[in-house]
Amino acid sequence: MAYEFEEVLETIRMTEIEHFDIRTVTLGISLRDCVDRNLEITKQKIYDKIIKYGKYHVEYAKQVEAEYGVSIANKRVAVTPISIPFDNYKMEDFIEIAKILDKAAEDIGIDYIGGFAALVQKGFTNGEREMIKAIPYALSQTKRVCANVNVASTKAGINMDAINIMSEVILSLAEKTKDEGSIGCAKLVVYCNVPEDNPFIAGAFHGISEPEVVLNVGISGPGVVFDAVKEAGRCDLNTLAEKIKKTAFKITRAGELIGNKVAEKHGIPFGIVDVSLAPTPAEGDSIGDILKAMGVEDVGAPGTTAALAMLNDCVKKAGLMASSSVGGLSGAFIPISEDRAMINAVAKGHLSIEKLEAMTAVCSVGLDMIAVAGDTPATTIAGIIADECAIGMINDKATAVRIIPIYGKKVGEVYDYGGLLGEAPVMPVSKLSSENFVLRGGKIPAPTRSLTN
Repeated sequence: MAYEFEEVLETIRMTEIEHFDIRTVTLGISLRDCVDRNLEITKQKIYDKIIKYGKYHVEYAKQVEAEYGVSIANKRVAVTPISIPFDNYKMEDFIEIAKILDKAAEDIGIDYIGGFAALVQKGFTNGEREMIKAIPYALSQTKRVCANVNVASTKAGINMDAINIMSEVILSLAEKTKDEGSIGCAKLVVYCNVPEDNPFIAGAFHGISEPEVVLNVGISGPGVVFDAVKEAGRCDLNTLAEKIKKTAFKITRAGELIGNKVAEKHGIPFGIVDVSLAPTPAEGDSIGDILKAMGVEDVGAPGTTAALAMLNDCVKKAGLMASSSVGGLSGAFIPISEDRAMINAVAKGHLSIEKLEAMTAVCSVGLDMIAVAGDTPATTIAGIIADECAIGMINDKATAVRIIPIYGKKVGEVYDYGGLLGEAPVMPVSKLSSENFVLRGGKIPAPTRSLTN
């Protein structure tokens, strides 16, 4: 796709005035050729391959930043779901693999590496069971490794046995990292319909249908869209939708430009642009502020879900027009701790988990960075995950849960993680029990819309 000089200037203007940045350039690396019967040889192969492809990743991204005047917030790596090539290993082996992933990430200068992952929507292999058991130990003993487990899909239904296991894993990880606000849980996502080319941490991995190595980009842009909505003033919703689409078109074009340039420096294929609007705790970089600018008094007010649906649809339509390589999650993220307006809405009692769940039916990706009390029962967490998976399964979309039971914190208290993770207000959850439902186990069958062949 050709880019005009005026488009580059427009990108620079968005960067300087409207908080625009590229949220992440994520290098996807296949590890399927790294397995060996000897664990030490496997670890060396993993390390060598990540170093081979990733050693200049940060440098190349910085060169493109300097050339185009566009900030790239994060330079990251995602690898093959490790349960796939290393299925013959035991829990202790997976912990060692996590440590070598962590070392490789540190040595190439990135903050996070994704791919400590398993796909168990239809059931478990022996290796997947071992890998999932390793998650609390692996994530509590590393700084940069992120994990995700796909427990449901429209085609397969919902694996309730996997959800019950993951709820226990989450609580165990929360306990093991309790001295840091149970931060380990911020590095773990439970998915339904996980995409193979998602560049966003913590849910990123390098899918089994991906090439040997690829460069995917995740854009940002809430500040740009926020300014566009404010500039539109008191127009009708059709006019406002057009304004948002034009703005999202520019963001996507800029994202693809930057992604292609970084890929060129690597000498590898460019993959996709994920057109998700990803907020940060910084003022003016919030999805919640966009919704308020659209006209709702605060996030959680009647009309919030409709406004979010319109915003998400506009972003997707514009992305599809601006690029033939749209992928990943592509929508509007609505995390709590990472969005200042969301944090404020929870603190004021305007936004509940139940309203947030309704909002996830129309956006990307799910209940994200939700803090709850550390004594929340595993069965309640399992019920929350199952509800979110049901939304994804029935609507044939990616949904996820990144929930943090913070030890020692009660409802209404706040834990400040700092940086992009922001402040996590502890949200109330229903005291009603789902134990007799979730502990039935088994699977919720796939819906009729799964029969699309």
